[in-house]
Amino acid sequence: MATAPASTAPAPLPPLDGSARVWGTIALSAATFMNVLDTSIANVSLPAISGDLGVSSTQGTWVITSFAVANAIAVPLTGFLTQRFGQVRLFLASVMLFIVSSWLCGLAPNMPTLIAFRALQGFVAGPMIPLSQTLLLSSYPRAKAGLAMAMWSMTTLVAPVMGPLLGGYITDNISWPWIFYINIPVGLMAAGITFSIFRKRESSTRKVPIDGIGLALLVLWVGSMQLVLDKGKELDWFHSPVIVGGVVVAVVGLAFFLIWELTDKHPVVDLSLFKRRNFWSGAFATAVAYGLFFGNVVILPLWLQQFMGYTATQAGMVMAPVGFLAIFFSPIVGLTVAKVDPRRFATFSFLIFALVMWMRSNLNTNADLWTIMIPTIIQGVAMAFFFIPLVTITLSGLPPERIAAASGLSNFLRITAGAVGTSVATTVWENRATLHHAQLTDIMSQGSAAASSAIAGLGASGFTPDQVLGQLNRLIDQQAYMVAATDVFYGSAILFLLLIPLVWLAKPTRGAGASDAAAGAH
Repeated sequence: MATAPASTAPAPLPPLDGSARVWGTIALSAATFMNVLDTSIANVSLPAISGDLGVSSTQGTWVITSFAVANAIAVPLTGFLTQRFGQVRLFLASVMLFIVSSWLCGLAPNMPTLIAFRALQGFVAGPMIPLSQTLLLSSYPRAKAGLAMAMWSMTTLVAPVMGPLLGGYITDNISWPWIFYINIPVGLMAAGITFSIFRKRESSTRKVPIDGIGLALLVLWVGSMQLVLDKGKELDWFHSPVIVGGVVVAVVGLAFFLIWELTDKHPVVDLSLFKRRNFWSGAFATAVAYGLFFGNVVILPLWLQQFMGYTATQAGMVMAPVGFLAIFFSPIVGLTVAKVDPRRFATFSFLIFALVMWMRSNLNTNADLWTIMIPTIIQGVAMAFFFIPLVTITLSGLPPERIAAASGLSNFLRITAGAVGTSVATTVWENRATLHHAQLTDIMSQGSAAASSAIAGLGASGFTPDQVLGQLNRLIDQQAYMVAATDVFYGSAILFLLLIPLVWLAKPTRGAGASDAAAGAH
């Protein structure tokens, strides 16, 4: 994400030492942990949230996408806000507003209110992660910058592991609002320690122009696009004037946004970066791969809970192991990415992602917990070789003064792609399930031997004809959604393979430094 330009400070601050550095690292890492945790903690809780608030699980995915879209829109503003208010003040404001919005999310009485508060939560969280990187790097001597970023990266890898586990446990044993309330004590601790240590290390401020029109156009086209993706199936796509209008607004808004940003003196997004081959190839490969990954991360727990009989805790256990091997391999990648062509690491990552998706495409309703969990464990290897090499490619060859803008734009694309991937994956899943349900129903109605045997068995067990039909419909639903999920997994495997040539369009590079890569990776 975009970090504050170095020019905001008149001179580099001396690094912290002793207990101040330790506690400062803990506080900044806790804030990052809290932020990243909220991108995954709600995934396994969606069925409970949707059921409690009386909406479908497809509508419930707005809880995830609203956070992601608002977060993506806020990212490009970090540099402007930092220069206007200062690094420490902006970071503390982001943490405190995140606490308030988390509290409001837990109190939400209905889905529209929860979505609104999640969007607020995502927006105020925008500056938190990039500023935690900036403040952390200023706390360590330059020679230990790699160590600082390695520790910071560990936090961002542990959080996705803990998210599904915590979310599942809290949902099953307490209630889903507490997945938001747990941010309050963590945030207060992080804000208190940060204030006590960093309040005298504020960066200088100055009034800088803000591209208000560009920002408005950005909100307009991204918001309209997400509305179309999230409401399309519910409103029957282009048969609805709302969807048609949303598409028109998104396309026209994007066109005006591109024209404005390419001609404005102080654009909120520096589109001239796309002139660089390594930037656009790396940024697009990262965005599409992350969208595929995140869409599948949402579908898997939904399928397990709705059609495989898993509790939220069990679904969390399936999702959690993704971080184990990632934590082990990430330091190795960080130490070797400057010596090995990062395109090779990225290719290896996409091959492992494709393998994982192919393994999931062979699952069936008889698969046990361990069979479903194995691909998730392997996926941790792909995660370790994903972020740092691709960010190294994306940022390679850029002068230091453009790193912040490039990191902000690439992260905007990645976060937006995550929201789009969630909407597309759930829509395709629902559509394929409807198709398979119709096909299975036709087979049943044609008097297949399996259908006749099932009907006879249920009748012999004392079920009434209506109950027999109800049981058969539930079995067809289970099979239809299972086959639809494997369709999505198989399609994702193919797309991961198709992304490999995109990586090799980049020019060879030997890395921009592990610390730069880690700083941009999230």
